[in-house]
Amino acid sequence: MEKVRELSKLGIVFTLAVGVLAGCSGNNSNNSVVSGNTSNGLENDTSPITFSFFSEDPNPNWRKMQDDVGKEITKATGVTLNAEFAVGDPSQKVALIATSGDYPDLISPKGDLNKLVDAGAMLDLTDLIEKYAPNLKKLFGDQMNRLRYSNEDQSIYVVPTYSAVDGKSFVAGGGFELQHRAVKEAGYPAIKTLQDYENVIKSYLDKHPTDENGNKNIGLLLNADDWHTYISVTNPAAETTGKSGDGEYFIDPKTYEATYHYRTEGEKEYFKWLNHMYNSGLVDTESFVQKNDQYLAKVASGRVIGLIDADWGYADGEKSLKADNKLDQTYGHYSVMLSDAYKDNRFQSTGFMAGWGVGITTDCKDPVRAIKFLDYLASEQAQVLNNWGIEGKHYTLQDGKRVVPDDVQDRIINDNTAFSQESGIGFYSNLGAHYGDGVQDSTGNYYTKNFPELIIDTYTSADKETLKAYNATTWKDLFPQEEAFPVKDWGAAWNIAVPGDDDVTILGNKMKDITWKLIPQAIMAKPEDFDQKWDSYQKELLDAGVEKMEKGFTKYVQDRVKLWNE
Repeated sequence: MEKVRELSKLGIVFTLAVGVLAGCSGNNSNNSVVSGNTSNGLENDTSPITFSFFSEDPNPNWRKMQDDVGKEITKATGVTLNAEFAVGDPSQKVALIATSGDYPDLISPKGDLNKLVDAGAMLDLTDLIEKYAPNLKKLFGDQMNRLRYSNEDQSIYVVPTYSAVDGKSFVAGGGFELQHRAVKEAGYPAIKTLQDYENVIKSYLDKHPTDENGNKNIGLLLNADDWHTYISVTNPAAETTGKSGDGEYFIDPKTYEATYHYRTEGEKEYFKWLNHMYNSGLVDTESFVQKNDQYLAKVASGRVIGLIDADWGYADGEKSLKADNKLDQTYGHYSVMLSDAYKDNRFQSTGFMAGWGVGITTDCKDPVRAIKFLDYLASEQAQVLNNWGIEGKHYTLQDGKRVVPDDVQDRIINDNTAFSQESGIGFYSNLGAHYGDGVQDSTGNYYTKNFPELIIDTYTSADKETLKAYNATTWKDLFPQEEAFPVKDWGAAWNIAVPGDDDVTILGNKMKDITWKLIPQAIMAKPEDFDQKWDSYQKELLDAGVEKMEKGFTKYVQDRVKLWNE
């Protein structure tokens, strides 16, 4: 996303025993909307009801909607969620749900929607949205055609919640990270290439091989625990060679042809650089064997000089540093490329991508209440609530503008975990459709807090000191802006759903297994063996059918362009 935007695989299953359950209906084999159970016949029914809900995302901070925002949502809608979040392999869990014939009322299956559609588990939401969801209709407007499932099946099976409508990106939470103290000691040099990045790490470790307690400092720490591999190890090869934002593929912007990005120009050189860093002792040797909690513990120790990750990937470790006031050991974000020959397009706009979201299943006890719940989450009131919290408690109005009090802002920066769990601010973003950053509501205030003036308020003193040295006010200022690139006609390749039994998916799993096995081997090989390891990797991809996979996925990309533009 950006990024694939994922959280930790750790998750917790929560069960609610709140509210009054409406009568259950059995499996409904008809995927069209049944004229509706309107729950007591009231137009705006807020009587208690509990919907079962499954999400492929983990959510270790879920508090059964007993946080401030959750209570307000329940108060406005009567709805509580009996929520289960992914533990282990979320794709496997969705496959089990699909084959069981026993579905939750609401489900967020991310890229595995096709499994549920094929099983006849999902309601077509088209009529429900038309009849009962004015906020959703207003929000999506002329983008409604992007909610359609496919050219052949133009049903709407999910309300998109992972892609914001309109808006502009103001936050740079990815790229390459360096501790503020290391950059400061290096004299705030230009950090534009891998060599620039390496120089800062090496020079700091040369002077400070250990911390104040004699523990070895770490130059570059990677996170290769399961899917974190994408974010920390493999995606950067595409990003540093100007091919970011399309997951495992590079999409030709003229022909829409897809290529497995590891087979494209420049990426061998990126992994060869990691091989050099590893053999130079600058990459932590446990990067490819440690678990995510060990990764976070190392970040929290303050010994890690450089990271290649998204801020949410290492946030829990960095929060510990902030809580201990070790601000110079936290991180800034830098636009780093393989060389000056490449332009960083991390912020190239995808437009509104639709795709992943929340759907209503054929087992839902009350589809009308369910769509009204999702419609409320798309309302101005709910979006302000989710982003800002409760007026008078989490923000105030001063001259008509929303302002976060200093004591609240201090907790957001320095006690974020506890504050988030108590307030629930931001917890419900992927439950509801929403506008993007920089969009103003009817009062002239921004829907989200991600606009330059308020982003700056979230920065620590160390952030501000580093940014000032680079004549910048936000981390985004250090990256090429999205206006420099055309909007992608296909959105993002990672957002395109492919059926699980399709050759593209089957072959993709083979390529993933090969890549996740052989890329680390190439990185950890002796320098003189790297070329041979790389050539063997490329041959295995060809032998496994990578060209057939690319051809198949190309059709999906071209179909997406046709679906969205006709």
